[in-house]
Amino acid sequence: MTITPDLIRKAAAALEGQVVRTPLTRSRTLSSIHDAEIWLKFENLQFTASFKDRGSLFKLLNLSEAERKKGVIAASAGNHAQGVAYHARRLGAPAAIVMPAFTPYTKVEGVRRFGAEAILHGESLEDAAEEARRLEASRGLTFVHPYDDPYVIAGQGTIGLELGDAGAAFDDVIIPIGGGGLFAGIATALAETAPETRLTGVEAALYPSMHSALSGLPQPRPQPTLAEGIAVKSPGALTLPIVRDRADKVTLVNEALLEIAVETLAEIEKTVVEGAGAAALAALMAEPERYRGRKVCLILSGGNIDAFVLAQALLRGLAREWRIARLRVETPDRPGSLAIAARIIAEAGGNVLEVRHERLSFDVPIKETQIDFVLETQGREHLDRIVAALRAADIDAEPMSPLAHPPPVPGGDIP
Repeated sequence: MTITPDLIRKAAAALEGQVVRTPLTRSRTLSSIHDAEIWLKFENLQFTASFKDRGSLFKLLNLSEAERKKGVIAASAGNHAQGVAYHARRLGAPAAIVMPAFTPYTKVEGVRRFGAEAILHGESLEDAAEEARRLEASRGLTFVHPYDDPYVIAGQGTIGLELGDAGAAFDDVIIPIGGGGLFAGIATALAETAPETRLTGVEAALYPSMHSALSGLPQPRPQPTLAEGIAVKSPGALTLPIVRDRADKVTLVNEALLEIAVETLAEIEKTVVEGAGAAALAALMAEPERYRGRKVCLILSGGNIDAFVLAQALLRGLAREWRIARLRVETPDRPGSLAIAARIIAEAGGNVLEVRHERLSFDVPIKETQIDFVLETQGREHLDRIVAALRAADIDAEPMSPLAHPPPVPGGDIP
């Protein structure tokens, strides 16, 4: 079956009222920062917090009654699993999801909460997919592929129709790429309504499977990435030609930029995204000159991020901006020294979060003590004022916080 704009329009009609028509809004703050007109498509606001709701539902709607009665199976560790599980329950179809053994408990429970059978198998998603195919045959189930299926691609393409309904065409749309289903669907929809729009795919530099396939390079060894939602070993047979034909560029972004993008969207837009969901903003940050003065849409593809990971990203963001800072102080080792340093910090407006004494360091004279403070500050200038106040009282003080933004990984052009 060929993926066409007509098929995507059929998908839009079928999905009407069953998935969220997600907000598409202009970000005044991001627009100001990047000197461009930046719009955000909030697919993280779908019921299962991912665009996967669209494609999985359209696939299930196109099964026969007999296929639905027997049930469906999928292999996934995240968003696809929840999309299939949720919509299968809505349609009365039994569902089984094979997930790698390392899958976080919260995601396993999320699948079970939607009424699907969660089967833990293997060390990787590839192992899980093999087991799912085996169970497909032995149980007579229908396999729902996460991206390499015409109905799934068409379902994702309904996002492109919604972009077209926004009025004036975008100059650029930046789309996260894993297996390529999201990109292929949006690209097919926009090929008819906005053929001049420049489409940029974005992958994690640690998992550049689509970029490697387009460049004719061997697939690199997989490495853990914050953007686990687009960490796909191989692109789809259906999606690869569409990406090759329609993508102006596939940009690679490093882990630091993905992390900064997650933190930025939480702080500026007050929206929670996962690493893959932040990838489009990371690509904008990686190449700001490419988008300056243009109307740009960022696809925020999903929001299923582990709470601990999100907390770490936010705290690291505060440290990157010196709003949480480590300050090393050396004072005479006698009663009251800590209190004096703490008083000076407080009078300068710093808030002490943690204190650690170090008396056994060979770098510190035996009659002195080293104190590490973790402080809440208003930023680097405020921290400098605190340091100056300590030094004015003859207390040695030195900021120990990490420096900000490392240089981005350059994007890769499609040959």
